Amino acid sequence: MDIKTSDVKALREKTSAGMMECKKALAETNGDAKAAEKLLKEKGLAAVEKRTSRATSEGRIFIAVKSDKALLCEVTCETDFVAKNDDFIKIGNKIAEKALAKGYTDVNDELSGVLLDLATRVRENMMLRRIRAINIPSGSVASKYVHTDGKIGVVVVLGVEPTEKAADTAITEFAFDCCLHIAAYTPRYNTRNDVDSAYLAEQKEIFVKQVADLDKPDKVKESIADGKLNKHFSDICFMEQPFVKDDKVSVAKKMAEIGSKIGAKIALINATLFQLGV
Repeated sequence: MDIKTSDVKALREKTSAGMMECKKALAETNGDAKAAEKLLKEKGLAAVEKRTSRATSEGRIFIAVKSDKALLCEVTCETDFVAKNDDFIKIGNKIAEKALAKGYTDVNDELSGVLLDLATRVRENMMLRRIRAINIPSGSVASKYVHTDGKIGVVVVLGVEPTEKAADTAITEFAFDCCLHIAAYTPRYNTRNDVDSAYLAEQKEIFVKQVADLDKPDKVKESIADGKLNKHFSDICFMEQPFVKDDKVSVAKKMAEIGSKIGAKIALINATLFQLGV
């Protein structure tokens, strides 16, 4: 049968499929636009299944926040071109907001299914790689930051006593600066208490061996090894790193300094970093 160019264009606008594919689908369904659309979707889903083995090393981090919760999610795709696409960004935000609204804490079929239509249209493998939900206690301050390329996202939650001080601009600005700090320095741990015990023992052993041949008393060598370990903590632990906007003091000291100025006690409740592919 004769397929009108206008019908092919209309179907292409709806499905984003190629002109020849749209024309072929209309021919196979005797010009029935709805049937042709369904056929293209079915073919697209089959193609998605075939693409699932292809690597998804690109993508973005998305964050959604409401009064008592925050949620980070990582959505991956095959190419940077698609990761920068407005439709991909809208879908990622939709997934984050849906997961937050429904209280999801793990990836599930409902959330992953949101990607199917876009994956079908752009012909790329896509994956909801992970999500993480974070509680925001009453009276605390939460801040978020997603880097311009979308490959790093951070949420920081600070506890404040007395709670009425939580609205102070100095604290809200500090919380956001903490997000910037984590995005810039990507600490492995929040505090030294979070450091894995096996990793800690390994580092301690390394530093002890480094000073073993020094011509110094054992106590001095032990002190030097401890100093090296403390320096290592300042490299890998957020609270002990030099603060991004005042590198003469640690994050912990800057936190105490700001608290003292406004008459409040500030404590770190949560600091979560998502890096694409990490």
